Amino acid sequence: MLNSYNNTKEPDILEVIADLSNDEVFTPPSVAKQMLDLLPADVWRNPSLRWIDPFTKTGVFLREITKRLLVGLKDEIPEEQQRLEHILRNMVFGVAITELTSLVSRRSLYCSKWANSDKSVVKFPSDQGNLIYKRVEHVFFRGRCSECLAAEADQGGGAETENYAYALLHQEGRRFIEKEIGLKFDIVVGNPPYQSDDESDSPSSSPIYNLFVDQAMRLSPQYLSMIIPSRWMVGGKGLDSFRQSMLSDKRLVKIVDYQNAAEVFPQVGINGGICYFLWEANHDGDCTVTSHFLGEERTALRKLDKYDVLLRDYRAEAIVDKVATFESIEDLVSARKPFGLATNFSGHKVSKPGDLPLLERTGKTWVTKTEIQTGLDFVPSWKVAIRRAGSGREREKSAFDTVIFKPEMLGPNWVCTETFLLIGPLKSEDEAKSVASYVATKFFRFLVSLRKAGQDAPRGTYKWVPRVTFDRIWTDAELVNMFGLTDSEWQLIDSRIKEMVLE
Repeated sequence: MLNSYNNTKEPDILEVIADLSNDEVFTPPSVAKQMLDLLPADVWRNPSLRWIDPFTKTGVFLREITKRLLVGLKDEIPEEQQRLEHILRNMVFGVAITELTSLVSRRSLYCSKWANSDKSVVKFPSDQGNLIYKRVEHVFFRGRCSECLAAEADQGGGAETENYAYALLHQEGRRFIEKEIGLKFDIVVGNPPYQSDDESDSPSSSPIYNLFVDQAMRLSPQYLSMIIPSRWMVGGKGLDSFRQSMLSDKRLVKIVDYQNAAEVFPQVGINGGICYFLWEANHDGDCTVTSHFLGEERTALRKLDKYDVLLRDYRAEAIVDKVATFESIEDLVSARKPFGLATNFSGHKVSKPGDLPLLERTGKTWVTKTEIQTGLDFVPSWKVAIRRAGSGREREKSAFDTVIFKPEMLGPNWVCTETFLLIGPLKSEDEAKSVASYVATKFFRFLVSLRKAGQDAPRGTYKWVPRVTFDRIWTDAELVNMFGLTDSEWQLIDSRIKEMVLE
């Protein structure tokens, strides 16, 4: 039976199994092994530790843990079958996220979808063994689950349809886990679901991986290792408090960050990258951060809470330190919906007397004055419009990134939809030209990129852009000299940001 764990000649099906959805992103065995490599060597020689993957999908973590324990416990338990019995009965546990993934995971761990089958490498009295699943129900309040935030509108199909109510996030589910396998574990490892409702990978998606991290920590393990989207480092919907808690947590030992998630999950688009980390209950200090970007790997010991976001490349810290003391241009950047007009708002194509020209997603239309309820101070002034959604995916494919699209100068009486943010109000066309030239510099867009998660570029991403005088056409050469950037600092900016030529 041990041949199922020791067979290295046959292809590993878990390397090629297809993801079911963005919600169920399966972890390749090679990645699971890299995560397990973060743990100290002595954990594989300790027969008393209890391990759990509380959101197992294919069983890959549990299988790889078992393989390593079979080697590490040889001296402690010499007989192979006895060693396997001890590991699977007393050490390795899992909670599946769906009924289907429970069957897949048991097949990976026990070599049978039923743990009490004669085909199981260790025969349990129950069909689930130590890899359990129970359907739990959402508790909806005002359209959202009060425990996991899932949208009630996304649920449907009745009791026969998967409702994605994950056991670890619901009191009912945790009671079931405690009854079946207990809630005290020494090591928690896994890849949680990433979002609750929107199947796209857009800024409007509701992340839930942060809830899994919080609940996993509440199990009070000695070690915790999880792989999650990297968007939390600089932004993400509803992730502000999670980011603050992570950056201030001195128990984080290591973070491995991939700016291009395709290096880890080739089949799934995860805008903003992916990372995995090691958290240790007894650690109290700085964190070793390894950043991967287009084949380059850089490692540094970092103080995670130095800023309110985590810089993906530690070399940018020297640049931020030079500009962060200056007044920020953020105060000149408008809030979302500068004129109260949503992205899907459509103006009329033919102007009527008194109408205002409108810049919307698809081009220029017209809007009546009565439809403008906010941003009235912008209406009579010059301003520069910048699309709120930037070129998030381009950076994942090449070293260069435009970060944001070309700015557009808007004269008096021009308004725009939520698609755009505005810089202003400005006094004249010359000031608008100066602002546009500043936005087009690599310097400006590099500083925006440091706080930009994926495609979305809200007002807060401009926090580190210093405010300059708008009395000239700006160039990178002038800005490098003004802020005292070194040759290596400029080379970093120049190697990351695409040239932008204004028409």
